[in-house]
Amino acid sequence: MVDPITLMTFVPAALALNLTPGADMMFCLGQGVKSGPRAAWLASAGIATGGMIHVLLAGAGLSAVVASMPLAFDVIRWVGVAYLLWLAFGALRGASQTDDAMEPPRGHAFRAGLLVNLTNPKVILFVLAFVPQFVDPSAGPVLAQFAVFGAVIGLGGFVINGLVGVFAGSLGHRLARGSRVLDWITAGIFTALAARLAVLEKA
Repeated sequence: MVDPITLMTFVPAALALNLTPGADMMFCLGQGVKSGPRAAWLASAGIATGGMIHVLLAGAGLSAVVASMPLAFDVIRWVGVAYLLWLAFGALRGASQTDDAMEPPRGHAFRAGLLVNLTNPKVILFVLAFVPQFVDPSAGPVLAQFAVFGAVIGLGGFVINGLVGVFAGSLGHRLARGSRVLDWITAGIFTALAARLAVLEKA
């Protein structure tokens, strides 16, 4: 069981990290601009789920193995780059389709958020550097402690990233729905995220 004092120390630290602009927040912003609040919340839920998976893998020791293997690190990174560029291409291609066709299939935003988070090796490094500082092996099962901390990070990230996406969606609705401007904005965000991931170096 996680010590209450440790948990009280972890929560504000986790919220501060959730509030720091990053790839997850920008992705939800892009989803909100392109497809509205519902897509933003689904994307945020996918990202939160991915973050929880990362934390549990770290607790199981698998993330440490991946982080120590440069080839695995690079494979994950380039898969993420390719996926983000594919999303950017899809955003531009959507401009030539009808409004009905442009609506993302149910669950698409969730899957996209999940994959973007899971293919970002920087999350692996962050989890390995941050979460273990609060884990106390003498306090009980380590994996259970990781799960608690992962839930805190996931919940905070879900709310904050979702609200960012909702705000972006409200701005998007002020423009003509399906306008070429929204497509270029969304594609630009995804391309910038891909470029950021492409130049990421393992610490």
